[in-house]
Formats: sequence, structure tokens, C-alpha cells
Amino acid sequence: MPAFSRFLRYFIAVGRLGSIRKAADELNVSASAIARQILNVEAEIGMPLFERLPSGLRLTAAGEIMMAAGNRWQKNMTDVRAQIEDLRGLKRGHVDMAVIDALAKGHIPAAIRAIQTRYPGISVGVKVLENDAVRKAVASGEVDFGILFEPQSYRDLTVRAFVEVVLGFVTPAGHQLGEQEEARFSACTGSPLIVPAEPLAVCQQIAVLEGATGLELDRKVSSDNIQMITSLVLEGVGIGVLTSLDVITEVQAGLLSFTRISDALLRPMTLALCTNSARTPTYAAGIVLNEIENGFAELSYRASMRRIEENGA
Repeated sequence: MPAFSRFLRYFIAVGRLGSIRKAADELNVSASAIARQILNVEAEIGMPLFERLPSGLRLTAAGEIMMAAGNRWQKNMTDVRAQIEDLRGLKRGHVDMAVIDALAKGHIPAAIRAIQTRYPGISVGVKVLENDAVRKAVASGEVDFGILFEPQSYRDLTVRAFVEVVLGFVTPAGHQLGEQEEARFSACTGSPLIVPAEPLAVCQQIAVLEGATGLELDRKVSSDNIQMITSLVLEGVGIGVLTSLDVITEVQAGLLSFTRISDALLRPMTLALCTNSARTPTYAAGIVLNEIENGFAELSYRASMRRIEENGA
């Protein structure tokens, strides 16, 4: 194969230029090496490939056939190289990610579906973990990347993209509180509440609000599972306290309403797409990262509210 491919490179150049000397200059090889390759093949097939004329070389009928074969060979080799690049991992491989529970629906599943459609050679493993476990999985190299809340203080993570997510009241569609875009934390006074439990990341923010306002909450149910809290709100058990990220899907479907808690002391939470600072993502991981990063802004509170307004219109 190497000798044959070398001959075809030489032969095609001579046939195109009509001169061994010009082909030698273009290919940066000796004219004698090109002439030797052509003479060897002519001897093997038993007929000349070129007419030797005073003005240069011209393809014979056999040479025309060989030229057509050479052009097909060049195209096939281009296709073969592309397939080999795929095997090297450019469009194949396995990627592991870790995400928090709130991302088990909506954007991430949709992004994985798009990846599988565009890159069927890439398989994806998804770990759904609590927030600190996501950080540890990325930092230890257990996964290629992760999505978690509040990563700024961790030096072993590199933030690829981030959005702001806010805390709010979650109510069934048609609930009076849900008609408000935002409300103070005190608006839940006297209402039965369904609140997150450790290790959910929002627990700390709720504790800050309780301490600052001195409110005595009517905690009917607490749970460490976002889907359980969402289901309990849908069942009418009480008002939920979650982030805008947790209920994007249900709010867009018109099943729930989200009212932002507007107390000044409450700052937005940062949701970040992170990689390990000490590792360079594989090419396959880079493809998946780019797909998720491209739509990451849609997870923000403002983007989700904008889509709800558009759907309502």
C-alpha cells in the first residue's frame, strides 16, 4: 500500500503537469525517483502510461485509466482518513457527567437526545447526585464534568458556564400566591409548607430567611427529593419552596406557578457547568460539553420566565 500510494501521488502529479521535472519540484522529491516509480509500474502492467514527446509527457489510454483510478483513490483515502479520525475519538467515545437532581428533567435529557442524534458513536453516563457529591466527582476525575450550585470557592474546578437561579414559592396552577411574580418570604405565614431537607442546596437559604425574619413556619412536610416536593405541591398538600430551576418543566406546562421570594438579603444562586482544572476534556467530552453549554443560558430564571410569558402569549 505505501509503495502503491507513493506511485499514484507521483503519477497523478506528472499526468496533471505533463512533466517529471515539474512534478519533482511540486512534490519536493528527485526526478529520478519519480521516473523509476513510473517505469516500474509500466513494466509490471506491460504497457506505457505516457507518450514521451519533445514537449513533455502525455497520457496514453492506459494512463487515462490509471489517472481515473488515481483520482478515485485520492477521494477514498480522504474518506478513510475521516473514518480513522472518528476511531481516534473525534466523534466516538464515552462521556461521564454528574448533575444535581433538578437537572434530571428538561434541558439535560433534551441535550443528550440531541447528542445521540448528531453523534451516535458517543455514549453518555449520567450520575444524579447531591450538590457536594457532584463537586467531588468532578474534582476526583470520576466524571468528565458536572453541573452544580455555588462552585466559586473550589479551586479544583473550572467554570465553563453559569446562570443565576432564584428561590421562590411553588404553588398549584390557580393558587392566589402564584398570580404574583414575586413576594416577600413573609407571604407564606400561616400556610402549610413543603420544604427541602438536607442535603439539597437550598436548605441554607431557607435557614437564612427564617433566621432573618423570625418567622415560625408551618412545615407540613420536608423532603430531600425535589420530585417528591413537586408532587406534593401538585397534590395540594401545601406551598413548596424550591428554586426556579427545580420546576421549570412543570411551570412551562402550566401545572405549577413560581413566585420569586423578593427579600433583599436573598441573593441568587449560581448554577455552574464545571470541569476538573487539572484535566483537559477528551474530544468526545468536549463535544458533549459544547452541546450543553450552548443551551445553558436557558436554565436561568430570566430565560425560563421569558419562555413562560411567550407560551402564555
